[in-house]
Amino acid sequence: MARAAALALAVGTAALLLGCVSDEQKRAAINEVNDEFRIDYERILAEQGTRIYRANTDEAFAAMRSALARLGMQVGDQSPRMGYLNVFAAAPRPLSIEEWRAAATKDLPKFRAILEKHIGFIAWFIPFEPEGLEIVINVTTLKVQSGAELALTMRMREVAPPKSGMPRREYAPPTAVRTGLDKIWKEFEAELRSVQNRTR
Repeated sequence: MARAAALALAVGTAALLLGCVSDEQKRAAINEVNDEFRIDYERILAEQGTRIYRANTDEAFAAMRSALARLGMQVGDQSPRMGYLNVFAAAPRPLSIEEWRAAATKDLPKFRAILEKHIGFIAWFIPFEPEGLEIVINVTTLKVQSGAELALTMRMREVAPPKSGMPRREYAPPTAVRTGLDKIWKEFEAELRSVQNRTR
């Protein structure tokens, strides 16, 4: 309760102070955040976004769909024949709120330091806001010589304006991306074992 009250106070204070900041300054600040977080995001995807498993593509697709459902994600679109799956959920899923807070805390200093260059000390009142966002995950499953290759991407989609008054970011905090990918792969591997045990 105290944490929620503190967050509400910070967001309210930021919204009030941002009234003195121009739209151009806000856009410049978020554009630089997006540029920096995009670099981190692409590096993380290169390291953790693709894996190959000893499984056929049908097994892998079914296991990933079930794993993401267990993590609270809803299917937006799918084509099992093409190995394509799109899921979404209100942020911070697939992370719990506790996992989101732990991840966001690690990235807040960098986030605020970038903002400060454009909007001054007000940056230190601005939190990461999961409210009003959906996490969108795309999965592709391809047949390769050694089994099935799965690749994940993860982006944010705005469904409501931010309370702080800042423009939305396009990329999740880097630590949240890493934590989310780790959680998805762990759940997938458990589900894949279950699928294979049922079909073999």
